[in-house]
Amino acid sequence: MKNATKTPGARISEIRKTYSVSREDLSERSGVPLELIRKIEEEGLIPDLAPLIKISRVLGVRLGTMLDDKEELGPVISRQGERGDATRFITGLPGKDGSGTASEHKGLHYHSMAADKSGRHMEPFIVDIEPDSEQTKKPHEGEEFIYVMQGSLTIEYGVSTWTLNVGDSIYYDCIVPHCVHSADGKPVRILAVVYTPA
Repeated sequence: MKNATKTPGARISEIRKTYSVSREDLSERSGVPLELIRKIEEEGLIPDLAPLIKISRVLGVRLGTMLDDKEELGPVISRQGERGDATRFITGLPGKDGSGTASEHKGLHYHSMAADKSGRHMEPFIVDIEPDSEQTKKPHEGEEFIYVMQGSLTIEYGVSTWTLNVGDSIYYDCIVPHCVHSADGKPVRILAVVYTPA
């Protein structure tokens, strides 16, 4: 199996076993609930960025490692029309039946623009936000830049809320709880770049 076909859960399990880290230890050291780690690994549950960043820190790997690198040392080019298989994960609340499987999650569909780049500290994504996405405000490490490509975006950041339209951008520290969603019930597309220091 190629790395590009592995889920974040498969990568986490693989790295855990390589470093002899139990799920219990990973949960205790990362602050990510044990049951969430189990669901990520066994059920293919796709979490938000925040727990992935915490898990990657504890395992001593970059966030990109959770996104299935092929480890390209040179530049990585992402061409329009060739991004279909670059979708790495979807976040959001579980489907209406409550099963919580990854395929039933709605919300933010992330398309990695540099999944094959080795040694990166930035994670550039094209993110498609569904009109009915439901997100909760969460913090994580690093900094984030968002540029609105299509639609109208609402960003909740701490106690503040802003609406951004096509051509608008925002740069913020991710340690403040935040979330994004459609401002008008229509699809939104953004360029998001997440930077996590080494």
